[in-house]
Amino acid sequence: MSAAASRPPNILWVCSDQQRFDTIEGLNNSHIRTPNLRKFMSEAVTFTHAFGQNPVCSPSRASFLAGRYPHTAGLCANGQRIRPSERLVTKVLADFGYTCGLAGKLHLSPVAGGRLEDRIDDGYSRFSWSHDIQDLWPGHNMWRVWLDAQGVKWPKPLADPGGVPIDAKYMQTAWCADRAIDFMREQKALGPWLMSVNIYQPHHPFLAAKDILDRYDPEKLPAPAWHPGELDSKTAYQRTAQGNPAYPFLKMDELGRRRVTAAYYAMIEQVDDAFGRMVKALEESGQADNTIVIYMSDHGEMLGDHGFYLKGPHFYDPATRVPLMIRWPKHYQAGVKCDALVELLDLAPTLLEAAGIPITEGMQGKALTGLLTGKTAEHRDSVYSEFYDIRPSPQQPVNATSVRSATAKVTAYHALSTGDLYDLRKDTGEFHNLWLDPNSRSLKEEMMALLVHRMANTVDPLPVRHAPW
Repeated sequence: MSAAASRPPNILWVCSDQQRFDTIEGLNNSHIRTPNLRKFMSEAVTFTHAFGQNPVCSPSRASFLAGRYPHTAGLCANGQRIRPSERLVTKVLADFGYTCGLAGKLHLSPVAGGRLEDRIDDGYSRFSWSHDIQDLWPGHNMWRVWLDAQGVKWPKPLADPGGVPIDAKYMQTAWCADRAIDFMREQKALGPWLMSVNIYQPHHPFLAAKDILDRYDPEKLPAPAWHPGELDSKTAYQRTAQGNPAYPFLKMDELGRRRVTAAYYAMIEQVDDAFGRMVKALEESGQADNTIVIYMSDHGEMLGDHGFYLKGPHFYDPATRVPLMIRWPKHYQAGVKCDALVELLDLAPTLLEAAGIPITEGMQGKALTGLLTGKTAEHRDSVYSEFYDIRPSPQQPVNATSVRSATAKVTAYHALSTGDLYDLRKDTGEFHNLWLDPNSRSLKEEMMALLVHRMANTVDPLPVRHAPW
């Protein structure tokens, strides 16, 4: 066997930000344009039921990078810093000879108020950091530094949602792709590599390149899925979200809501274009056959469904269910849609297994290798998500946990005696909350028992037990 054939696989890991599961052309959306992802589906395994372990950024990212549940990794909410002792999969790969690079967002520590992100020993030796599109970190948001060097000024003010009147090649999405392409070409002859491409789009604000946004007619796009009055039977957090001053659902007319959708779709089309350029460059460099390519997102976006936008302590499928596609030619299946329930923390052990590296002690994910190779169709009976440290007031922090099976979902807001219960066999859109329905008592008991079981199994397996007593 040649040295090239025996070399561990490279990894191109592309993660969009806040992209819900139903935004892929050719899979579940006829209104959006994602031709590169559509083509990639024919070459990859597409997971149709992949779920993040938290519906907001930092805890989700900590979870899938460490292969551990958010509270186990010590990062329960945005604004916290990941526990310094955590061993990210990127650090493990670096210890085994990988060169790891990053372009875009990391978000494993606070960045609010212009604060620079603190880093643990994360394994990234190439670090082109650009948390978002703001200029709150002069000289440190490397996309903004590059933009200034090109003589391009980010226009202000901008209507949200709306179009940005600059060429798409100057936006952060394209910049992230360019950094990845440079990295892949440089590393071709230097040993195995991993490149994390953490694009900020389609995270709000809903700003797309104007020429791409102009391709979408809001009047021809679907309206948000909601039933007037449905939030009356649901948690106060959802009713509060409905009044978000930036996107006040009830004060927006139907066309205004569809304009948000148009901008969101246009942003995803930009991500698709960047992804296509990265995959093309990988293939032109001759590295595609020995490179695992992942496309995913960290969490979803409500997009007006159920009467509110953005994210928060909500566990609807649009908030927690995300795209996930994985390709490794001649090793994984191609053109396969997998309906198994999978969790994003399953990615870390999957990558270590593919690289021939022992699974790190304490990882709680379950490798997807059997699903990817077609050796099994079974994986999990449920997916688990959490949102700790919800703060309706500083004096009343609340924790929420949720479990979803193939047929039902329950969310408990602990200490408040409230929650959500959905029978997904009859209510796939999660409109009718059965939490207080006396006729659904047996379903509630069954799902609460499953939730307790899943919660118990998120307890940190570290330190490792070395004796049977």
